[in-house]
Amino acid sequence: MTNTTADYTWPSELAELRDVVAAFRERHAGEAAVRTLAEANAPLDSRTWQIMAEQLGLAGLTVPEELGGAGAGYEFLAVAMEELGKSLLPSPLLATTALAIGTLMRAGDASARERLVPALAAGQITGTLGYTGADGHWDPARKPQVRATRNGDGWRLDGTVHHVLDGASADLVLVVADTDEGSSVFAAEGPLPGLVRSPMATLDGTRSQARLDFHDVPATAVGVLGAAAPTVEAVLTRAAVLLAAEQVGGAQYCLDTAVTYAGTRTQFGRAIGSYQAIKHKCVDMYLEIESARAAVYYAASCLTVNSADAEPAASIAKTLASAAFDRASADSIQIHGGIGFTWEHPAHLYFRRAISTRALFGDPRRHHEVVAASLLDRTTRSDASTSPPESRRVQ
Repeated sequence: MTNTTADYTWPSELAELRDVVAAFRERHAGEAAVRTLAEANAPLDSRTWQIMAEQLGLAGLTVPEELGGAGAGYEFLAVAMEELGKSLLPSPLLATTALAIGTLMRAGDASARERLVPALAAGQITGTLGYTGADGHWDPARKPQVRATRNGDGWRLDGTVHHVLDGASADLVLVVADTDEGSSVFAAEGPLPGLVRSPMATLDGTRSQARLDFHDVPATAVGVLGAAAPTVEAVLTRAAVLLAAEQVGGAQYCLDTAVTYAGTRTQFGRAIGSYQAIKHKCVDMYLEIESARAAVYYAASCLTVNSADAEPAASIAKTLASAAFDRASADSIQIHGGIGFTWEHPAHLYFRRAISTRALFGDPRRHHEVVAASLLDRTTRSDASTSPPESRRVQ
């Protein structure tokens, strides 16, 4: 058994997209290509990105048709992210779709949306969102580390943001900055004087992150001043689901390679996969991955229909996917034995990705709090609806 993915009854369009992205991954996202990009800390080459964005249309999957996209549901983008998660290919897809397009679509600025989203959807430019401080926490309630001040009809930015996905190469940098009106979103476009981009050395070399220092950088306000917090909250909800889909893909790769190795590696005259301890590890991995996958696609469907359950569903998906990827990446190394610890084997790349993505877009503690708040809110509303009127209560 080499493919442990369950036989889902996918809608034909989703199945076709999964096959197309899988073919792309096998052709353009092999281990050699991933290692070359990661070791050089280089952005994805423009030709491969154009294949992803233009030919496959991945950047514009959830973008409305009137803005140049496919107008598809989040299930489609989740399928693409899951398949790509099996390869760890360093690409601007997550930052461009989840962060840049996600922010522009929810910031309430029609002018910025109509001007920037079509170019992002077509892959003509890439984008990202700068928000976090040095500790890397994604918390919409925190005061931004960048300050925006008026300068005539425009704005100027000063301050620093850390851990910006693809921050060293993104054409469009959206940044949350503090103003007299409160936290607001601003757009800094193209090469700008005063914007210093410094690649960061992180645990996961296959995902580019940068520190961006703003020194009197010209920028344009996006949306309503002081309204960044709810915008970022909505963006993080969507980003968490897409990242969870990618985590499921990475975990699936770890399981598949572990099962393959266990079936071919012999010890004491028999395949190690025949030993009970190895079987138990593989089954535990399988069950966690399937649970996470189900949560991811439920959360994606909630986003598509704009369900009130979207936020807690996203947090559940991110929590389960993080746990599944943690276990799968660690157990895959154990099953591979000594070779799994070597630099030459890809297992450590997935372990690094699993650890780093656990904290991205909110660590498990933050997502646990979201789910707990949702449960408490439901309980409160349920109690209120079933309580007798005050006049009928027994004194």
